[in-house]
Amino acid sequence: MNLQDKVAVVTGGASGLGRAATQLLVDAGAQVVIFDMNASAGQQAVDELGAKSARYMQLDVSNGPDVESAFEVILADFGRVDVCINCAGIGIAAKTVNREGQPHDLDLYRKVIEVNLIGTFNVSRCAAAAMSKNEPDEKTERGVIVNTASIAAFDGQMGQVAYSATKGGIVGMTLPMARDLSKSGIRVNTIAPGVMATPLMLAAPQNVQDGIVANIPFPQRLGAPSEFGQLVVHIIENSYLNGETIRLDGGVRMQPR
Repeated sequence: MNLQDKVAVVTGGASGLGRAATQLLVDAGAQVVIFDMNASAGQQAVDELGAKSARYMQLDVSNGPDVESAFEVILADFGRVDVCINCAGIGIAAKTVNREGQPHDLDLYRKVIEVNLIGTFNVSRCAAAAMSKNEPDEKTERGVIVNTASIAAFDGQMGQVAYSATKGGIVGMTLPMARDLSKSGIRVNTIAPGVMATPLMLAAPQNVQDGIVANIPFPQRLGAPSEFGQLVVHIIENSYLNGETIRLDGGVRMQPR
């Protein structure tokens, strides 16, 4: 799919990997609608990208009616949705049973499921419904969905039981969603990033960062958010790439802790 003059929705697009994706989508000629809970970061992203290229909507991705309404607004204003990039997510550190013998807080586990997994599906289903209204392009495509998992889906560490479950769920729904949407000309793929140089990771003590980097085979560094954005653009532009989860991790396999 050629991104010129296309309309893309990016969840979590105000910071981190989502912000990097929005930049490269705009650079490729797309108009981007950012879904994010952080209003100040969302407005800053619009200011940096330009009001003609980006719009911000404060939105809880796990809220069904609100997401449905948001897509109705986008269709009314832009007339179409071509691309959906799901980057919104949260993470916690909690073991199944803690050192004091207390079980994992169930409400906290449920919250991570709601934002990461249900939120991804919620936005994807609404995006797909909007995309299905498009006229197919010269390659018979109507839309592209790119979801964000994590290497924690495969190499979950201690304390990542909730986070890993959500990311594994995203990987698990990639192929069936692609199959569901195949007759509509909508492709679905997932990126599973490794340890990326997001603001959260860069805020960690240097010795923590160094310990993580030491386990990465090559290149032995944190991944750049722009590299995530580059892969997003490639997936969109490569019309034969469908139903796949791609690790973006420098070849690392995470240790138990």
